Amino acid sequence: MTERNIDDRDFEAQLERARRAAELNAFTEPRAVSAAYDAAGQRIVVELRSGAVFSFPVRIAQGIAGGSAAELAEVEVTPAGDGLHWEGLDADLSVAGLLAGRFGSEAWMAGLWASL
Repeated sequence: MTERNIDDRDFEAQLERARRAAELNAFTEPRAVSAAYDAAGQRIVVELRSGAVFSFPVRIAQGIAGGSAAELAEVEVTPAGDGLHWEGLDADLSVAGLLAGRFGSEAWMAGLWASL
């Protein structure tokens, strides 16, 4: 394997480009500011930075379908706001994926659509 060396100036330039890309993504990609479990509707409700709110039924989401009310209520928004996490269920879902209608892996989605 070849060792790649970069000097400080190249490193700083790459770091600055990465920071700008991250800032751009923060404004162009959907970011959650809060998420909660609605036990009455058995849905996860997500508020986006834009003020938009969306929800989805727990039964269609891989990793959380079948979770208890207590487990589902432990939903956390990731620090960047780009994902939802359930520690007790060891489950993660991407906000962009959910908004695009992806509630799990390809196999999960195929099974889901076959059952609807």
